[in-house]
Amino acid sequence: MTDIAKFAEVVDEAARTAAAIPQFTETGPLSVADAYAVQAASIDRRLKRGEKLVGVKMGLTSRAKMRQVNVDEVVWGRLTDAMRLEEGAALSRRRYVHPRIEPELAFLLKAPLTGEVTAAEAMAAVAGIAPAMEIIDSRYQNFKFALPDVIADNSSSSGFVVGDWSRPDQDFSNLGLVMEVDGRPVEIGSTAAILGNPSRSLVAAARLAGAALGRLEAGWIILAGGATAAHPLKVGERVRLIMQNLGSVSIRVTE
Repeated sequence: MTDIAKFAEVVDEAARTAAAIPQFTETGPLSVADAYAVQAASIDRRLKRGEKLVGVKMGLTSRAKMRQVNVDEVVWGRLTDAMRLEEGAALSRRRYVHPRIEPELAFLLKAPLTGEVTAAEAMAAVAGIAPAMEIIDSRYQNFKFALPDVIADNSSSSGFVVGDWSRPDQDFSNLGLVMEVDGRPVEIGSTAAILGNPSRSLVAAARLAGAALGRLEAGWIILAGGATAAHPLKVGERVRLIMQNLGSVSIRVTE
């Protein structure tokens, strides 16, 4: 029987102290259901320390990302206010184990959302869309893990930065994007890589995360998922995402 509380303590401490841990599935089986229970319990520890739930991230929503981690299931994780970085802010590399960054599209909800909904119904709950980047950081040693390990580790979600909000009633299904490091393109892609259309990721968020959490709340941010492979972060880098029609967002990496 999986000790949910113990696993949650281990992964929470690993995230809090930026310490690598062995993957859970090396020592025994861990089901996806138990992995989500570990995720919930670990984030609950953060909430008890004063953090606030502010949204949800969707993961493994692009073919590039699926290839990168060798899995084929959409997953989700929780976002807290302590994970958010201001646009242009510094990210301290020492707070992470294996930090990587990926380009995303973010949704801002203006109404609650949950359950089985159509793309049109999901978009009716959206106040704005924006370019965003997510910092992902697997806490597992040697960046080695199976799908349940990833889910237990909050689906690797460790931080995020969101650009200016734009009106949601525009076509964002195939927006070109470039992620630059120190002015040099490192990833080029399109929002179409996110399940063919990012609105499908929002639908999945309502169905999966919404059901588990009761509902997605008004004011929450939903990260649709990485549109390209992730870039490993190094001290001194300035990372900027430029997204067609929506502007840009950036961070810099310090020690």
